Amino acid sequence: MAHAAPRFHVDHIVFTERDVALRLPFRFGAVTVTACPQVYVRARIRFEDGRTSEGCAAEMMIPKWFDKNPALSNAQNFEQLRQALRNAREAYTTSGAAQCAWDHFAEHYEDVLAMGLRQGLLPLVASYGPALIDRAVLDAVCLHLGCSFGDAMARNVAGIDLARHDLAPDLSGFDLDAFLALPRGRTSIAARHTVGLADAIREADLGDVDPHDGLPASLEGAIARYGHRHFKLKLSGDTRADIDRLARIAEVIDPHAELITLDGNEQYADVADFSQFLDAFLAAPQLRALAAKTVFIEQPIRRAHALERDVRSVAARMPLLIDESDATLDSFMQARALGYTGVSSKSCKGFYKSIVNAARCAQARARGEPLFLSGEDLTMQAGVGLQQDLALVAWLGLDHVERNGHHYVDGMAALPVGERRAFAALHPTLYAHSDEAVRLRIVDGQIDLSSSNAIGFATGRVGAAIQWDAMGAAY
Repeated sequence: MAHAAPRFHVDHIVFTERDVALRLPFRFGAVTVTACPQVYVRARIRFEDGRTSEGCAAEMMIPKWFDKNPALSNAQNFEQLRQALRNAREAYTTSGAAQCAWDHFAEHYEDVLAMGLRQGLLPLVASYGPALIDRAVLDAVCLHLGCSFGDAMARNVAGIDLARHDLAPDLSGFDLDAFLALPRGRTSIAARHTVGLADAIREADLGDVDPHDGLPASLEGAIARYGHRHFKLKLSGDTRADIDRLARIAEVIDPHAELITLDGNEQYADVADFSQFLDAFLAAPQLRALAAKTVFIEQPIRRAHALERDVRSVAARMPLLIDESDATLDSFMQARALGYTGVSSKSCKGFYKSIVNAARCAQARARGEPLFLSGEDLTMQAGVGLQQDLALVAWLGLDHVERNGHHYVDGMAALPVGERRAFAALHPTLYAHSDEAVRLRIVDGQIDLSSSNAIGFATGRVGAAIQWDAMGAAY
């Protein structure tokens, strides 16, 4: 129960980064990413009895997603995220009284957003700091207690109390403790393979793009290697080009696909613009099988207008999910009123938001309303970040989750050999390990979730094996 949650001070938070080179270019929307920093967070907490514990978290710093302003360079996008981290650190480390994990988040939620707005940071950017710090803090709590993320949720050791701070008034009558304690026993989850706009569809399309590293570089090759049956297909906003590309993709995935999602990545100016694509998509005879297996379309309309226009006319034909528009804790409720029924769970937006939105979906389903949560991903990397996101989606009970980090990056190639060995030893069913290469293991399209039961926030004390000094300068 919430009243039993351990209370503590956040004594120290430090950030370090590693550069990650992509083995394949990843294009979404108007940007193509070939390299990107990954930030690591260490948080030391001090309990009321004086004992301390340290936890960690990690996340890619993807450019042109949190803030898609074309006037900003990638370097400026990275600096925005660093500022968001510094803002959250300032808030969390200056709290006076010892608090439970939820109160450290909730007490500073509005202040961190307001601080970001004063600095020109969009709410989605400002939320990046708390999202990582909250994971590192909960990792420290779980390691101190010797429990896993799932156990922590069932016992509510974070002290989540929606009545306190009034951050989700629509859930005022919801029994959150009962919801958190529900049994959850997933042993595997389907990897929903992302097909980026620059991706080769067939082996014959590769040309000079193939890195010749023994890993698949085309959609065709990925299916052969991993046995994928779930797919996420990116859209460019050019209806004719998208229909032609989807038709070529359909030729490859139709014999394999069980479930498909489409991602608009904010490429449509308004409902009318998107409706033209949907008309063409649903009418194309060559896409009949693909359309029949498509379960939702993600964030088709630009965030500047997505939560201003009613979308029920198009949502009646295909469920719509918000992703980039899910900037604050009340965004899903705003979207719901306009006709959206889905929202993404993304670790970079904060696991508390995922829990709150999952509670909303449960409450709505009990009333016969088909709200849903879907696991999405920003090229989540093998290691701490991947493990924490898998622990979250496993606890949420999702059947599938978008995974693309294993396709665009060569596993733990950026990590020192000692770290790779430590991760492989602690998580033998999650990673494939050979000749010092440690990569996500996907068999018959499925990811083994046994590692989500590791103590800590899915870290399994691996933080002690991370070579922090081998990264960039701490800040």
